[in-house]
Parts: sequence; structure tokens; C-alpha cells
Amino acid sequence: MVHVQRPTLAEIRAAADRIKEIVVNPPLVPLGPTDGDATILLKPEILQAVGSFKIRGVFHAVASMSKESRRRGLSTVSAGNTAQALAWTGRHFGVPARSIMPDTAPASKIEAVRAYGGEPVLVPTDEVFRYLREHGWENEPYAFIHPWINRDLIIGHGTMGLEVVAACPDVDTLFVPVGGGGLIGGVGSAVKALKPSIRVIAVEPQGCPSLHASLEAGRPVSVECDTICDGVAVPYITEEMFPLLRDLVDDTVLVSDDAVKASMRRLVTGNKMIAEPSGALALAAALAIPEEKRGLSVCIVTGGSIDPRKLVAILGDDQRVEA
Repeated sequence: MVHVQRPTLAEIRAAADRIKEIVVNPPLVPLGPTDGDATILLKPEILQAVGSFKIRGVFHAVASMSKESRRRGLSTVSAGNTAQALAWTGRHFGVPARSIMPDTAPASKIEAVRAYGGEPVLVPTDEVFRYLREHGWENEPYAFIHPWINRDLIIGHGTMGLEVVAACPDVDTLFVPVGGGGLIGGVGSAVKALKPSIRVIAVEPQGCPSLHASLEAGRPVSVECDTICDGVAVPYITEEMFPLLRDLVDDTVLVSDDAVKASMRRLVTGNKMIAEPSGALALAAALAIPEEKRGLSVCIVTGGSIDPRKLVAILGDDQRVEA
């Protein structure tokens, strides 16, 4: 088993230069409303071209390929956001992009993939993870980008860490949602290289705590997943990723689906930001920890792909939300 090696600062800086014409640098925004003591800052990756951070890693991975590899067409596995990023990137390079997606994926994400010119291939959720576990991509003609363990993808995600430290050198704690670990593997590598004292907190839903359970067990384990956070509903941490995540993560925080919904409402009412459930995970964790324990904190709002009807239902759950 080949473990994913930690990205170097030089590699991440080179990636930032490679993707600078494609990726925006969202400013850190104080959580609102605030009385002036802004100890929670938001990194709104919902402002990226596809509405999530995924464009960073996916575009970098594709741009790092040879032209011959790209001409084969692109492929990945995704709950939605990686597929959108791949479709957008495929259109940019003028090559086909195919994504195996669970047939339970939100309709809004499936339609967005098609709108970007990609091909969603819908299969049962168990088949999605069987394909990944059994390396099904080795039997297909496409250039496959693994959504978690592709090192160029991880390096691309790490560019966000450069931006966070540059914008807020005094940050104490960084809250990062975790699915398969590609985001925290990249961002964590960047911030630890720049400022080792930054605490990197992995945030997962209580209904799918694969990294938390793996760290407790001291090895990768599988868990059952039942959560509204479809974007991070990954039931296991791979053998390839576990050592990297174990070394980077200072702590894990598990949050309930109700806390995620409350966080989504807070983002809408306080900052006029629409986040999908996975995108609101980091804020939910920060709000659950007293300021004196977390210090100046940055929360990554990872994505905003959510069905409008689901968003309306979540907003309507709280009678305090005003029209």
C-alpha cells in the first residue's frame, strides 16, 4: 500500500500559480451579526466557479496531466461537487468528463453536472463505494481522478491554506469539513508548513464519523452513514490517506444534523450566504466550542449546491427566521 505523501509548501505554491486564472481568493468574512468581537471568520468557497472548493483540486489535477492523458477524457466518482468541478474543467480543456454518482445524489447537483457539459452516470450508492474499493477505474479508458487520494488534487486544495494564513496570520484554529480527506489533507499541509501552531480541526456529522472512528481505532475503519450532509457522507477513510490525516489533524468534532441546519440558517440570516449542509459543518463545530478554547477561528464554507426546496424547508424549521 502506497500512502499519500504530505504535499510540500513549494508544491502548493506552484499549484496556486498554476490555477490563479481559474480560482478566486474569497476574502475572510466575519460571522454576522457581530458586536465587533469577530472571532469566527468564514472562508466562502461558494464563490468559486462551480460553487465549491472542488475546482481547486480538480482543475490542478487535470492541468497537471499530459495532453495525451486528457484526450482520453476525464472520469471521477462524486456525490456532486467534484463531478461539477470535473465537468467545468473538462469543458475548459475541451474534453469529455464522466462522473459516477450515487442515484440518491441531489437532483440539483446532477443537473448542474449536465449543465456544465458533464455526463453523470447514476448507480446505487453501494456500487459507488465498491467501484472505489476495487479500483474499478483501472478497467476503463478514461483518465481517472480519485476524489480523495489523487495527490495533485490534494495539492490544489492546499492553495486555500496559503490564502487563509496570508489573510489572517493570527488564526488559532481552522475548522475543516471531512469526507474522504482530500481537502483537509491539502489545507492542513499548507497551514502546518506556514504556522505549525494552527490547530486543524476535522469536522464530521455525527451520522458519518469515519475519520473520528478511524483515529480512535488507530487504523482505518468503516462506519454507517446517515446524515443530511451528502457531500461528506463517506463511510471509510482509505489506507492511503489515513497516515497523512492522522499526522495533520489535531482534533475531531462531530456535529448533529440539527446543528448543521442551525448553522445554515445562521449563514443565511447573518451573512446572506447559502451553504449546503456539508458547507455549514465547519461553522456548526466552531459555534459549539467556547471562544476561549478555539481562539480566532476560520471556518471553511465549502459549497453551496443545495436543492432550493430543501433549503426552504430547512429555513422554515426555525420559527425565529424572519421573512
